[in-house]
Amino acid sequence: MAAETTVRAYAKNVDQAPRKVSLVASLVRGRTVADALVILNHTPKRAVRPLIKVIESARANAINNHGYDGKTLVLSTLSVTTGTRLKRFNPASRGRALPYQKKTSNILVEVAGELKPKKAAAKAAPKAEAPVEKEEKN
Repeated sequence: MAAETTVRAYAKNVDQAPRKVSLVASLVRGRTVADALVILNHTPKRAVRPLIKVIESARANAINNHGYDGKTLVLSTLSVTTGTRLKRFNPASRGRALPYQKKTSNILVEVAGELKPKKAAAKAAPKAEAPVEKEEKN
């Protein structure tokens, strides 16, 4: 069996409250990547779009950069934390301004799986000699 490690992908400052994103994240936590994407594609929530993007990014990182087998990938960590808060004001009557905060989320996805088996190196066969060029007659 091949070694098992994790590959990460982040999405920072997603313009949605972490409480709403974590509700959707709890649906797919601990599942395989393929199952998670099917579940998210059939979930009617706005928070699905950034989650799909981060999971697909983690899968692409694992396959293309680290040589993992795409069929064995499992979501080992899926955490949603609070991002930066943007302080804004709503105009109110009598010239007042009522403060509010726009909440953002940070999403961390770690996928674990098995490395692709390395191809067996070709046996040391003697190299074929390059063909000898014929001399030209002048």
